[in-house]
Amino acid sequence: MDKMWSGRFKQSASSLLDDFNASIMYDRRLYREDIEGSLAHAGMLKEQGIIDEAELKSIQDGMVQVLDEIESGAFEWKISDEDLHMAIEKRLTAIIGEAGGKLHTARSRNDQVAVDFRRYVLRKNNDLTKLLKELMEVIVYIAQRHTETMMPGMTHLQHAQPINFGFHLLAYASMFKRDIERFSDSRRRNNVSPLGCAALAGTPHPIDRQQTADALGFDAVSVNCLDTVSDRDFALEILFNISTMMMHISRISEEIVMWSSYEFGFVELSDQYSTGSSIMPQKKNPDVPELLRGKTGRVNGNLISLLTVMKGLPLAYNKDTQEDKEGVFDSIDTAEMSLEILREALKTMTVKAQNMETACKKGHLSATDLADYLVEHSNIPFRTAHFITGKAVARSEELGIDLSDISFEELHRIDERIEEDVMGLLALRHSMNARTSQGGTSTQTTLVQLQYFQDYLKGLDL
Repeated sequence: MDKMWSGRFKQSASSLLDDFNASIMYDRRLYREDIEGSLAHAGMLKEQGIIDEAELKSIQDGMVQVLDEIESGAFEWKISDEDLHMAIEKRLTAIIGEAGGKLHTARSRNDQVAVDFRRYVLRKNNDLTKLLKELMEVIVYIAQRHTETMMPGMTHLQHAQPINFGFHLLAYASMFKRDIERFSDSRRRNNVSPLGCAALAGTPHPIDRQQTADALGFDAVSVNCLDTVSDRDFALEILFNISTMMMHISRISEEIVMWSSYEFGFVELSDQYSTGSSIMPQKKNPDVPELLRGKTGRVNGNLISLLTVMKGLPLAYNKDTQEDKEGVFDSIDTAEMSLEILREALKTMTVKAQNMETACKKGHLSATDLADYLVEHSNIPFRTAHFITGKAVARSEELGIDLSDISFEELHRIDERIEEDVMGLLALRHSMNARTSQGGTSTQTTLVQLQYFQDYLKGLDL
């Protein structure tokens, strides 16, 4: 059968062109958005007197049948139809006749695909936000149980100061909260309707763009049609948001990989979310967090791919933008699965609190407390206190002990301004709980942070 656009052509398209040109095998996942958009458009055409009541009813009934066929698997997707828009319109026309051909009045595939794809991306912004909320709830739940579980806080991957595990986890809650905000902001900014822009310049038909925008749940209509049909900022934004979110997922995954090693021994992943070795019977591999790290590179690639597609396109629509969907679909699928499996891996993970506390005895984590003591007690410059503390650390190294276990006599020999009341300050738990400034790691301030995140999650309206 001739293609719907083939009137001015003298030769049929080659099968090679059909294969190269078609998007139907992947853009068909937009079928629901396409049908909903068509029904909103048909309703508006009727209100404007462009089609009559009988034609509208015929289109509505026909679309119900098309939807049933798609969802039951009876619908035949053909490469020769190029894309889902042509496939659905052709099937509708086969069912209801001439009224099906009237549906495309005052509409182009350019604004049609912009509507479908935009609504899909907006919906997925919401879906990903819900999954992020569920992940945050698990993180906050675990953090609540470990506000007194001491572990070494690190900089440069070296032991630095004692913190609690709940405080550490809430750092990731902060990251994922920002991710939620990015998805939410993107949805608000991009929730405008392209429908009615037609090919690039609008239409002479007396349409009502606000009616279709309202019917489809958009906040407003787009301002400039030339921009609208070629705009893929909404797709780039979700790709960027996913890439940033997956970077955060990769960071916690890296820590889980380290924490679950024998060298750390801070956590143990459930057997449900671990794998074994084909040759070494003793192995229990953290494949879930490793895969999450790897999939971060995959979504980054999808973002760079679409940025590259868009960077040199003149206005308005160009076929290049057919390359916009596969990467977005892939990144969304990857993100959804990643959020779900990370949530479950964390939920079933065992925290080895004693190993964390034992690790705090390495690295002289209370050294800063000695320096702070000298500043406050002896009123000396911090740089001088820093030097004195360095000598105390060196002496502890010579003795083969942690600074928190050094005797008062040793400290007093290093500097006579150090008095015996310092000993309580060097205790690791005291060091952790001394950091009571806003956002700090003391149990007290961690509980404040916990309440903040609990209130935030409770107030999310999704």
